[in-house]
Amino acid sequence: MNTFLQYNPTRLYFGKDQVSQLTQEIKQEAKVLVVYGGGSIKRNGVYDAVIAELEKVNADVFELSGVEPNPRLTTVEKGSALCKKEGIDFLLAVGGGSVIDCTKAIAAGAHYEGSAWDLITQKEPIESALPFGTVLTLAATGSEMNSVSVITNWETKEKLGWGSPHVFPVFSVLDPTYTFSVPEDQTVYGIVDSMSHALEHYFHRTPNTPMIDGFMESLLRTAIQTGPKLLANLESYEHRETMMYISTTAFNGTLSNGTDGGDWATHRIEHAVSAVYDIPHGGGLAILFPNWLLHVLEEDPSRVKQLAVNVLGVSAEGKSDYDIALEGAEALRQFWNSLGAPSRLADYDIDDSEFEAMIDKTFIKPGVGTYKELDRESVKDILKRSL
Repeated sequence: MNTFLQYNPTRLYFGKDQVSQLTQEIKQEAKVLVVYGGGSIKRNGVYDAVIAELEKVNADVFELSGVEPNPRLTTVEKGSALCKKEGIDFLLAVGGGSVIDCTKAIAAGAHYEGSAWDLITQKEPIESALPFGTVLTLAATGSEMNSVSVITNWETKEKLGWGSPHVFPVFSVLDPTYTFSVPEDQTVYGIVDSMSHALEHYFHRTPNTPMIDGFMESLLRTAIQTGPKLLANLESYEHRETMMYISTTAFNGTLSNGTDGGDWATHRIEHAVSAVYDIPHGGGLAILFPNWLLHVLEEDPSRVKQLAVNVLGVSAEGKSDYDIALEGAEALRQFWNSLGAPSRLADYDIDDSEFEAMIDKTFIKPGVGTYKELDRESVKDILKRSL
């Protein structure tokens, strides 16, 4: 294991009716900007529940709606400008990972006089941010308990991940009943996204990590057991509860303890694909991750073999490491396909015409992958396998 520091200041309120904790977390008469997406929270009752709690503390409530599934810089800038104009004290993200990611960028941008893109691209350091909390309505990204965000600049067709210790949520409210109305396709994407975060962490090269590897394997097996049951009953509290905790744990820092942090090349490639085509993040990962596995196992099948045997139920008897790993990559693809996730870029009408642009965007920042560092030809191979 490597030496490590574990730090996560977010207070997590998990379970039914935990929205009541807002009155403990938000100061009396605070100026609160509520950030949300397309309006589903008004149809499913979450909005009303949140506003009722804010009224109890006499909050002066402002709203920013319309956050995109791949949140855009223009929305971030709109939110930051509103915070400066109205003297906002606190931000409250009510939604899924896209809303929370956007809120993180708004929080940082509200304390900066230039474009928030300067902060996202690390042109300028983030020195402070407005405090914010979250009320989660979609189990997927883990953004409710980390300091990471992904923002799209649609003008330049760039989608970049960034982070800062200043953008940890102060608190997050996780009520599984708030995810009951999430439709089947978004539930599938959430399962894929959560599993992908665990998989990215899993592909590290740090020796002597049996406990954390076992933790990741247990999380992945639980997702595989729970996913089909949840899709058969979208309003099952038990299964929504399990997937919500999986998605948070998969990306709150726990899985990187003692390791080099994992690979993350698949996320870099997916960000490039969805920057050009604006596809669902979970859908892109479902297509790309099995093909990344196929690419890396050609050189070293050992870790993919471990995943195949310990997580995906592949029998090792009488087979080479390569064949076991190959079967494991296919088993992951088949599982995600069985949930209804896409398997090919063609499912989104994507061909090879923009490959060079996507490869360029993958390498906007140097260093793609740690388990195996990819070059341009490697990324092209993964994209070709994904057609």
